[in-house]
Amino acid sequence: MRHFVLLSAYLLTACQTRDEGGMVASSPPPPVVPSVSFPAGATPTSILAASKAEEWVAIPADDLMVIDLAGNRRVVIQLAPDFAPVHVRNIKALARTGYWQGAAVYRVHDNYVAQWGNNETDKPLPAGVVKQPPAEYERPLSGLDVVPLGSPDPYAAMVGYAKGWPVAVDSRAATATLAHCYASVGVGRDLSPDTGMGGELYAVIGHGPRALDRVIANVGRVVSGIEHLSSLPRGTEALGFYKERASDVPIVNVQMASTIAEDERPRFEYLDEKSQSFAAWLHVKKNRRDDFYIRPAGGVDLCNATTPVRASA
Repeated sequence: MRHFVLLSAYLLTACQTRDEGGMVASSPPPPVVPSVSFPAGATPTSILAASKAEEWVAIPADDLMVIDLAGNRRVVIQLAPDFAPVHVRNIKALARTGYWQGAAVYRVHDNYVAQWGNNETDKPLPAGVVKQPPAEYERPLSGLDVVPLGSPDPYAAMVGYAKGWPVAVDSRAATATLAHCYASVGVGRDLSPDTGMGGELYAVIGHGPRALDRVIANVGRVVSGIEHLSSLPRGTEALGFYKERASDVPIVNVQMASTIAEDERPRFEYLDEKSQSFAAWLHVKKNRRDDFYIRPAGGVDLCNATTPVRASA
């Protein structure tokens, strides 16, 4: 026996949401998604395993930043130029010019972030790096085809997926922002109007701090190796800073995947949010009916259903 789910009607219902003032707001209409089928008892994992190769989108090598930590620990970050183009250009320039040579992870705040960089350095910036980028905390909704999550969200009128990213939408301002979820990567900054130039970065290692949406530049996500950051000893000073420099975790190397030999570079891909497998995966994430789940939740938090990403050949 198979379950059939009509996703197009389901997503259209999700388009009517309430804005910050409690008024009904119309979100951008989602793409029409045909009905999809999946076996009874299917799990998110089984749906991904049965997905088609053409439903996955390759992540460009020039959007993958590779960080090697001491102890043979590799962290791979996908950058998001569609959401923070100036910050991302800065970060790529810093990676290509060896700016982080001698840098370290110097802050690990429990249930919050792990932060790295040169910290309080007077190191000169490479040519072309914008010292004071614009506040790239949100972008115009125009040009984004958002597939709604279809569940309520406490921080935005509507949330969903676009270009492989979890996003929050302000329908009145017609803007979208990357959601701060586990493994999100942001730019450390001082008090506003400082925006951070990208030399100090952090990765979320705890519950998604969505209050940071539209407050700080979210520039990407860790797609591999988040465990090397989330398992580090916690800092004992205020805000999780390490008390002694000896506790810092050295960064051995930072490079863009595009500069690594093709047969050695890491490769990753994400599941297209417009695909049938994504629609089935999202439905099952909300309505678990396999052997372990006694009662389906009937909904899901955006940060508990971030876009599936996997390593590719």
